[in-house]
Amino acid sequence: MSKFIPLSVPNLKGKELEYITKAVETEWVSTGGPFVNEFEEKTAAYTGAKGAVSCQNGTSGLHIALQLCGVTRGDEVVVPTLTFIAAVNPVKYIGAEPVFMDCDDSLTIDTEKMAAFFEHHCDVSNGKLMNRLTNRQIKAILPVHVFGNMADMESIMDLAAQYNLKVIEDATEALGTYYTAGKYKGMHAGTIGDIGVYSFNGNKIITTGGGGMIVSDNPEYLKRAKHLTTQAKSDELYFVHDEIGYNYRLTNLQAAMGLAQLEQLEQFIEVKKANYEYYKKAFEQISGLTLLGFKDNIRPNFWFYALYCGKEYAMNRDEIIQYLASKSVQSRPIWGLISEQKPYAGSEEYKIEKANDFLEHIVNIPCSSNLSKEDAAYVVDCLKTAEK
Repeated sequence: MSKFIPLSVPNLKGKELEYITKAVETEWVSTGGPFVNEFEEKTAAYTGAKGAVSCQNGTSGLHIALQLCGVTRGDEVVVPTLTFIAAVNPVKYIGAEPVFMDCDDSLTIDTEKMAAFFEHHCDVSNGKLMNRLTNRQIKAILPVHVFGNMADMESIMDLAAQYNLKVIEDATEALGTYYTAGKYKGMHAGTIGDIGVYSFNGNKIITTGGGGMIVSDNPEYLKRAKHLTTQAKSDELYFVHDEIGYNYRLTNLQAAMGLAQLEQLEQFIEVKKANYEYYKKAFEQISGLTLLGFKDNIRPNFWFYALYCGKEYAMNRDEIIQYLASKSVQSRPIWGLISEQKPYAGSEEYKIEKANDFLEHIVNIPCSSNLSKEDAAYVVDCLKTAEK
């Protein structure tokens, strides 16, 4: 097969060109313009958040969110080690330090280990959670909803209430995921903690090329987020700035694309769900291959598919990736653990075990929202052939 099957690419078959053309024709192409406000309003409405503030990408959104939650130099933030590094780098941007946690079977942060860490390695003093080893205050938890799965937000919010911590949800991979049962039934990823952040990078379930969105139910957070992302102008006419701000605002062109993408989001999820279910059933027939599932109490967005390659299979992780590449199929390993990256040498980590196993055995396979059934079948056939 000469056709190349990419891992995850945009699906631009809606009104993207129509809306972008309108932005160009009206000459509203920068950070001003009606599409930005409309995209914010419709994202908030879709997710059920009280409000939304656009930004340049998920990373900038997390950077702002940490500041809104009062995290400052010398504080600590609990983060997962199994995630993309962009989830953790903003902690360093503001001079704070990460404390790395292991993942559970859902690939998201292990709340049982986090609870044990708080109980056995920290003290509460004057309402502050203090890390005994470093004598620094832990200010926040930053869970990541990996691949569209949902972290255990019930446990996370209980721990946050118990220890007076802020919760910043990295929902950059989970737009469209929500609880279908439990305490937070009906609530979307990103809307349960103090602040949530979405990403519209090129490989996300909807894209603006690059872009992000901050959501919250706290009107003061939303007001300050908009202030900080637009250079902290207290007087726009006379260019008076009352604190350090950032050029983080989304452009009207990007927002135009985002609106067209948001209109198609539920259709994208349906396609991803159908392909996920096809893959899952097919891999049940191949010894050593398992498509990892999503939690039973959520409606996931099925953003990325994680194929676990066990020892029974004929090839290991790297051999599978190389073999699929030879068949014109793009795949990739899961991220290298952040706690093992050079910039984080010496950062504290707590009982990292399961993440090591996933690192060794997971391969991400094609999952675009425009992936055809024929292409999905070809991927499966390649792995069947490799098995033999």
